[in-house]
Amino acid sequence: MGGIIWIASYPKSGNTWMRAFLHNLLRNPDKPVPINELTQFTLGDTLAEFYEAAAGRPLDGMTDEDFAALRPKVHRWFTTQSTDSVFVKTHMALAEVGGASTITMECTAGGIHIVRDPRDVALSAASHFGTDVDGAITIMNSPTARSKFDGINAPQYYGTWSQHVSSWMSVEHKQFITVRYEDMLERPGPTFGRVAKFLGLKPPPQRLVKAIRFSSFDVLQKQEKETGFIERSDRTDKAFFRSGQSGQWRHDLTAEQIKRIEDAHADVMRKLGYVLSSETVA
Repeated sequence: MGGIIWIASYPKSGNTWMRAFLHNLLRNPDKPVPINELTQFTLGDTLAEFYEAAAGRPLDGMTDEDFAALRPKVHRWFTTQSTDSVFVKTHMALAEVGGASTITMECTAGGIHIVRDPRDVALSAASHFGTDVDGAITIMNSPTARSKFDGINAPQYYGTWSQHVSSWMSVEHKQFITVRYEDMLERPGPTFGRVAKFLGLKPPPQRLVKAIRFSSFDVLQKQEKETGFIERSDRTDKAFFRSGQSGQWRHDLTAEQIKRIEDAHADVMRKLGYVLSSETVA
């Protein structure tokens, strides 16, 4: 049995990008791994089929407490899928919900936590949540933010953006690492190299560079245009790989939208090195 290595993030913060990088790094293919094969490499922690198997019956009518009781069983099943560690994607905040933790620490070997400037998250998450930017900001600022069981995924619990990010940053486990989306974008070599080192890997430089290139935003966006992406939200007709940039909020958010985000999340933003619009870099 292997322990779970969580790939954790608030929605639309770079989780899929990290998974694509790891898949291309560890498989070392001759051409980029198709994005629709990522689920063969990283399990999704809320897929209904796993919960149905654990329950032994359909999930219709289940309460939060029912899902909470099943969650550790699902996580333990994940650990039986490999004699080595197994990667599991999650958008859950690390919290107590329905009488149980959203993350079963006794099944956990470690985690890669990806964060992104919440002002850019708001732009990208709007389509994911099936709303406009103002609606996305409302969700990001809500302590009770969650998704409902939709027949495909079990409920997911987010909390506010700050609560979500802080919950993962406060994990008392030495095998956890936090990576910024902006560093993945602006300093890919050192940033992804740090992730490889964290996992105990020492890939030759050319293999690391190839994995970064094969998982670049341009490659992922091109694949989605050609084949579609099975993980795209059914709440929107917009592409999953939208822009792959940072700092778009400066042009695309209104002053009021920026204020709503910064007023709610200033403390955590500063801890992560995100400069508020009202502040200047020293």
